[in-house]
Amino acid sequence: MPSNQIIADRPLAGVPGQDDDLAIFTAPRPSFDLRHILVAVRSHLWLIGGIIAGILTLALVYTLLQTARYTASSTIQINDSTARVLGRGQDAEDDSGPTNVYDTDRFLKTQIDILNSRGLALRVAQRLKLIGNKEFYAEQGAGQPSPKASPDDLHRQAVGMLMGNLSVKLPRDSRIATVSYKSANPVRSAQIANAYVAEFISSNLQRKFDSSSYARDFLSGQLADAKQRLEMSERAVNAYARSAGLIRTEPTTTDTSGSSTQTSVTTSSLAQLNAATNEATARRIQAEARWRSVSGSNALGSTDVITNPTVSTLLAQRASLQAALDEDRARHLEDYPSIRARVSQLAAIERQIQLGASNIRSGVRQDYQAALSAEQQLKAQVARLKGETLSEQDSNVQYNLLMREAETNRELYNGLLERYKQLNAASGVSLSNIYVIDKAEVPSSPSSPNLFKNLLLALILSLAIAVTVVFLKDQFDDSIRMPEDVEPKLGLPLLGVVPNSALDDPQADLADPKSAISEAFNSLRSSLLYSTPEGLPRTILVTSAQASEGKTTSSFAIAAGLARMGKNILLIDADLRRPALHRRNGSENSRGLSDLLTSHDPIGTAVVPTKTANLSMIHAGPVPPSPTELLSTDRIEQILDQATKQFDVVVIDSPPVLGLADAPLIAGLVGGVIFVVEADRARHGSLKTSLRRLRAMRPLILGAVLTKFDPTKAGNRYSEYYGYNYYQYDSDGRS
Repeated sequence: MPSNQIIADRPLAGVPGQDDDLAIFTAPRPSFDLRHILVAVRSHLWLIGGIIAGILTLALVYTLLQTARYTASSTIQINDSTARVLGRGQDAEDDSGPTNVYDTDRFLKTQIDILNSRGLALRVAQRLKLIGNKEFYAEQGAGQPSPKASPDDLHRQAVGMLMGNLSVKLPRDSRIATVSYKSANPVRSAQIANAYVAEFISSNLQRKFDSSSYARDFLSGQLADAKQRLEMSERAVNAYARSAGLIRTEPTTTDTSGSSTQTSVTTSSLAQLNAATNEATARRIQAEARWRSVSGSNALGSTDVITNPTVSTLLAQRASLQAALDEDRARHLEDYPSIRARVSQLAAIERQIQLGASNIRSGVRQDYQAALSAEQQLKAQVARLKGETLSEQDSNVQYNLLMREAETNRELYNGLLERYKQLNAASGVSLSNIYVIDKAEVPSSPSSPNLFKNLLLALILSLAIAVTVVFLKDQFDDSIRMPEDVEPKLGLPLLGVVPNSALDDPQADLADPKSAISEAFNSLRSSLLYSTPEGLPRTILVTSAQASEGKTTSSFAIAAGLARMGKNILLIDADLRRPALHRRNGSENSRGLSDLLTSHDPIGTAVVPTKTANLSMIHAGPVPPSPTELLSTDRIEQILDQATKQFDVVVIDSPPVLGLADAPLIAGLVGGVIFVVEADRARHGSLKTSLRRLRAMRPLILGAVLTKFDPTKAGNRYSEYYGYNYYQYDSDGRS
């Protein structure tokens, strides 16, 4: 079958949708491959150790050169609200504190920010006289203050050093804050920490006093304005009352809203006269009833007459005389002296009774006439005052408007005055919501430098740097160190692993069928038999990325192994720049592939037999001036077509891919490509670049062969091929 037909019928490796048969060989490496990580660590032990040792040394030197510093800490409790000495109750709480969890959290954070503020640091510096203090500058490790420095510069320097060495920590879900200060002088550290707490409490109280002072000033101005408005409104009320002739009395009544009201003199007089008129009417009615009772024909039928003591006595005497007269008449005649005397007495008593009744009737009548006259006079006065009151009500409309305005101004003035008095009483007597839990004590031992902590941090940092360096080095380096690297880094199936030659003579190892190299190539031969769905390709190209990777040895070993299976094999040396197969065959390189490419001679004129049965060679021949131009012609395709007709398998040893176009040109004409990779060779993207150039010709890349692999190397102890050559023949030839 022509080679171009083979290429047209087979699937193309590296093309999406065309290499599904090889997908099981090119599974990507898992994101976390412990074996690969261990290999990378073992391969870079010296680098990792150097990084760790260097950073630890720097940390040790840095620690030893540092000045001992002492940290003093004071703890304070920060409450939400403030208690007041004066209030509705002693130590009554102010209601200005936070009301919910979020407000509390913001309040506490605000207090921490105040502790870290420049203003508080300036107060501490002024309290301890640290501005321009040479000892303080020396303790902070700063240069001495310049004599030419301005006061503002000295203030900024002192504040900067205080803020730079201050540490304020407030744990979550706690109100206990820790104020710490660090310096080279332990006594100074304690002084500054305690000064910070004291100034924080003082500034907190000062802010409250300043805020109340502003409120007092504001209320004072408002109070003066309210007083002026009240005076003007009261003058307006009085002026209108004078002009309208209104005379108001003191507040005597209360309306529905609970406020007192005033009445005028006219209204008060009307009310009094109206009450007196009602009483006079009642008296007149009563007197009239009495008069009606006594004005009848029978005077003695009136209650007033009967109940009169004089009339009652006379009636009793009359009854007694009448009884005595009746008794005498029963015994004597009318002209009897005693009878005439009693009749005369009885007539006198009767006249007295009638005179008393008449006098009583006259008195009742006089009382009735007096009550009627008083009633009429009072009614006349009420009628007159009613007219005056109705006339006065028209004037009360404007008066009430002015009066309400005056009352409003009075209420406003009283409220402002009361609030002003409260502020004056409460200003400056608020208790602080900051309480000192522990005062800072002079530390007995330095807090820094901490050798153990610095070394631990250096160790962690060095490990992170070492891991980063190894990771980046591994990512940018496509070197293959063990067989497990082939598939994830190159995306090629691994056809075989050839160990390093123990004798440093691969040719001698190949001559020994019991050697590890021979066994490795036998395993490679078995893999090639099933490398494609059709089995062993008819044309195989063996190439590599760079020179001296074992490409020529591999091509010779593959051809010899297939020949020992009884197949008729042709091995072609296509490296027209540095031919080497003729030396392995012990022949002259006088005629070969270059002669066939420059002529139309049959390939049989260049075929050379070898010492291995069924194996023939075509040497490279004389080195041409431009090998790439020869391989770019159609002649190479004709040569391969003739070779596949005369031999079962054609194996081609080509030059390296990197920097040359020979191997990619031939790769597009063969049935399969074997990519040889030297193990543990330093590379910088050469493998991926070579494969990219090969895949541009759309060849069928059968897989990769890892050569010169040392399974006993420390970095390969985690490979599945570790101890690759442990199973060998004994001295008697038994396995």
